[in-house]
Amino acid sequence: MNLKGRNFLTLLDYTPEEIRYLLDLAKDFKEKKHNGIEHKYLSGKNIVLLFEKTSTRTRCAFEVAGLDLGMGVTYLDPGSSQMGKKESIEDTAKVLGRMYDGIEYRGYDQKIVETLADNAGVPVWNGLTTEFHPTQMLADVMTIEENFGHLDGIKLVFMGDARNNVANSLMVVCAKMGMHFVSCGPKELWPNDELVSKCQKIAEDTGATISMTTDVNEATSGADAIYTDVWVSMGEADDVWKERINLLKPYQVNSDVMKNANDDAIFLHCLPSFHDLNTTIGKEIYEKYGLREMEVTDEVFTSSCSKVFDEAENRLHTIKAVIYATMEVGDE
Repeated sequence: MNLKGRNFLTLLDYTPEEIRYLLDLAKDFKEKKHNGIEHKYLSGKNIVLLFEKTSTRTRCAFEVAGLDLGMGVTYLDPGSSQMGKKESIEDTAKVLGRMYDGIEYRGYDQKIVETLADNAGVPVWNGLTTEFHPTQMLADVMTIEENFGHLDGIKLVFMGDARNNVANSLMVVCAKMGMHFVSCGPKELWPNDELVSKCQKIAEDTGATISMTTDVNEATSGADAIYTDVWVSMGEADDVWKERINLLKPYQVNSDVMKNANDDAIFLHCLPSFHDLNTTIGKEIYEKYGLREMEVTDEVFTSSCSKVFDEAENRLHTIKAVIYATMEVGDE
């Protein structure tokens, strides 16, 4: 499998076989990491991380992945780049492409990361855009496979705002890998028809299914994995909270939801999560709306069925696989 020079912008661009290759590569890197086996295969290379939206997992995963592979890593926070302000995205891409061997972008519109990719001349990786979050998806399905031993036929239910980047990308990866994706939430927050049609077309070839429902019991019956995300995404206005809480309160992941799923069902979340009052936003929401827990209860989040921290760790191994596979590699 040769992915050298490829961009990683959305999993729509990758075949099931290519995704499988990246997952197997990630498993190999995880084993090496856990056993202390050095793998500085990209020594002498350099990558830059462009962050217009801050992050814990994405930044740390890319930085540690780059360092583990022997590379130099430059991090540019939202205030450290002139991109889009004093310098166009196209010009920024051309400059960075002359200095670096790979570019990660985390920020806003998908068109930004696509413009970077069109102009950089080196691999560009999507660390999150408004529309897609493909590196998260690899970690998600890797975690599912670690728990069930396979992906084919797994039923994954996304609860909540199914229009966001995580839900969009889950639908894509489920379609690609022969899984059964169910979007469970209010109709106002269902995914857009164009993306649903694309995924259903892919599903015809892989045996996957794509469905939407407002019925929690119907959705979660027979589920292998229950997934949720915060109700208001980064960058959305604070005044969205009241409306979103009213819409999504019936779709909170709680013990009743998990009991309705299969006995060995797992809980997944891309993090961060508002499952208690130990965050500034969590406290503010409690003071304004009286909610102690939001998209998931603390009981579920801290239970044995919760695999959120395995999932978070797997960001490192899957991102390392993407970097390695898409860059020109040195001698192993």
